[in-house]
Amino acid sequence: MAGLNSVVLIGNLTRDPELRYTPGGLPVATLRLAVSRNFANQQGVVETDYFNVIVWRNQAEKCAEYLSKGRQVAVTGRLQSRSWEGSDGQKRSTVEIVADRVVFLGRRDRREDEIDDLVEVNLVDDDLSSDLEARVEDEVVY
Repeated sequence: MAGLNSVVLIGNLTRDPELRYTPGGLPVATLRLAVSRNFANQQGVVETDYFNVIVWRNQAEKCAEYLSKGRQVAVTGRLQSRSWEGSDGQKRSTVEIVADRVVFLGRRDRREDEIDDLVEVNLVDDDLSSDLEARVEDEVVY
């Protein structure tokens, strides 16, 4: 039976992106995303969920370059679970989102000569046997 693993989130970054490189030189960024729920709980408080988002390759570098704490983004991707043994010997696990597409929403506080409104980063796989390539599309939305 075929399965479906798809996630769409819109939220705000709780911290600046963390850019690292694998031993093979691949860029990978971690984003921490806060997503408010569309309803209030019984006490009238709108709760917020927090997610770790993993972004790879050129897309990771663009996120690190253009994004900062508080910036609103839209993310599409898939859920991924992984487990490991901590330094204390305890088994740990997590579920995170691996991004296929990141759309930068809202205004930036950086220089005016840079992109102001929307930067879309889309990971495209044209050939399953070839290495994935990231591309960046810049648009200004009025």
